[in-house]
This record gives sequence, C-alpha cells and structure tokens, in this order.
Amino acid sequence: MARGSTRPTSRDVAQAAGVSQAAVSLVLGDKWRGRVSEPTAQRVREAAHRLGYRPNLAARNLRLGRTRTVLLVVPALTTEFFAEVYTGAARVAAEHGFGVVLYPSPEGIGPAKDPFASAQAALDGVIASSMAADALTAIRGDQLPLVMLDSDPEGSLGAATVNLDIADGIRQVAEHLLTLGHRRFLHLAADVPSWTFEVRARELAARLEAVPGTDLRTAHAPLSIEGALIAAGAALAAPGPRPTALVCDDDKLAAGAYKAARRAGLRVPDDLSITGLDDLGLATAIDPELTTVRLDAELFGERGMRALLAVLEGRSPEQGDIPVTLVVRGSTAPPR
Repeated sequence: MARGSTRPTSRDVAQAAGVSQAAVSLVLGDKWRGRVSEPTAQRVREAAHRLGYRPNLAARNLRLGRTRTVLLVVPALTTEFFAEVYTGAARVAAEHGFGVVLYPSPEGIGPAKDPFASAQAALDGVIASSMAADALTAIRGDQLPLVMLDSDPEGSLGAATVNLDIADGIRQVAEHLLTLGHRRFLHLAADVPSWTFEVRARELAARLEAVPGTDLRTAHAPLSIEGALIAAGAALAAPGPRPTALVCDDDKLAAGAYKAARRAGLRVPDDLSITGLDDLGLATAIDPELTTVRLDAELFGERGMRALLAVLEGRSPEQGDIPVTLVVRGSTAPPR
C-alpha cells in the first residue's frame, strides 16, 4: 500500500498482482475478457480482495457523467401518501444502485429553488408529481430524463408518465352512491390546478349526467381540513335541497366535511354520506370510518422509478394505469 494512504488504490492492487493499472481497471470493471488472461484476472481479483480495495465509485461516475442519483419532486409532505411514494421509488432505486433525493416543492405547488447548485450536473433523472410540476422549470428538471406521476399522458413534460386509475376510482365511488339511491350530490373539489383533480371532476360529472334525476353541485376547498370545513359548511348551508352525498377529492377534505356536517347538525351517514380518496391512515381514525378509494402509493413510486430506469436505458416503460379499489366503510348509507 502507498505510504501514508489510509485506503488501498488501484496502483497498490497493480503492484501486488504484478500487472498494470490499466489491467486492474479492466478486470474490476468486468471488461477484461479478450484483453486479459483468466489467470491474470484471477490474480487481480485476489490482490484486490487481500488488500480490501474498493473502487472509487464517485470518481468513476464523474468520468461516466453519471451520479446514480434521482430527484423525486412532490408537493409538501402534508400526508403520508408521498412518503409512501418515496418508499416505493427508493426500494427499486436501491436494487439498481441508485439513490433518491426527496424534494418537497414549497407550499405544495409552485416554483421551487434549485436543491443543487446545478440540478443537471448532479442528477441522472427526475420523477415529479404533476402537483409539483411548476417546480421543474426552476430546478431545470424538465431538461433531464423525466417521468411524470399523475400527469396527462397527452400533454406531459416527461419522457414517460405513470398514473393511478383515478378515473376508475371516481366511477366506483359514483356507482356505489348511485346504487345506494343517492341523487343529490356535492363534490368537494381540491382547489389545486392539477390534471389529477381535473380527472376527478370530469369523471364524476360524466357518470352522474348519465343517470336521470341527479343533481351535482361543486364547492372548491384548499387541501386542508380547515379549508374543507369552511367550504363544506358554506355549501351545506346554501339555499335549495340539501345534498345527500358528499364526494371529496381526498381523505383530508372528507375529514373537514365530517366536521362541517356535525356543526350543521347532520349525522354521517344517516343524513349525509361522505366519501374520500387515498385511504390514508386518517380514513380509519375518524368515526364512522371513511368509505374511500385505496391508492397503492408504494407501487406508484415503484412504477415511477422503473419507468425512469427504462428511459435511462432506452427501453419502453411498462404501460397501463395502476388499478385502484373502493373500500366501503361506515360513512355511506342509503339516503333517508
């Protein structure tokens, strides 16, 4: 080992094996076949093992222009959903020698500061939720290999899109409530300019329009329990026949709707059925437990990372939306 060195180098391995440094690079880079003999390759491997030599991956990646690092851009982590997306993405990334940096966009949506001095120099690719898409321009992430989550496949910024079948989830909710006999609906819609929420509104309206005698009103609310409480309270107090079913864009909005219903003297589900979407831990923490659509957030993250790997390797990503499931609990019942 070189004097004063605390870590063996490729030169140390070359000296111990009696070969050149070039031969060491070929053998340890698994590019030796046809260029170095098998006995020589074995001698290099034994010397490296004996010395405890490990290649300098950072230097190698710098030479190759690869950092094996991916940025996951998501809205602010106000629920566990995107934490689970990260868990799924990081698991697949680790299997392929990549790391994932999680970057919540400030305020949930909108521009974000570059988390690196130069995102293009520090990253191999980006996975981004459409809810945080505006952050991509600021960090120049749209100039890197990019996979979009919850994004319109027809107008996506990315080389690939990965979606949950949100449209089918909304159709399942509508079918469940219609079968129970509901005809007067209130849609508590997230006040967020995002494709995924546009899909929910469009699919709900289309399904209810196909059934004679239905009425659909819409109230918009910030993605918070307090915002939902205020918006749902105002909608329930509005003139005209009161809705018997309240369809919420996510479980947090549903929790706010519960509070609004109780303040209005209404019982869930006797006077008002309420549904959510996500199946967060919150769904079973409120009483009665919430009828909602279960989204597999970890699988979502896994598929996003696999799609990015495919883009990086020049392959076609897996096609098809990820199925979702309606979970019926105590917050829905036939109207009185």
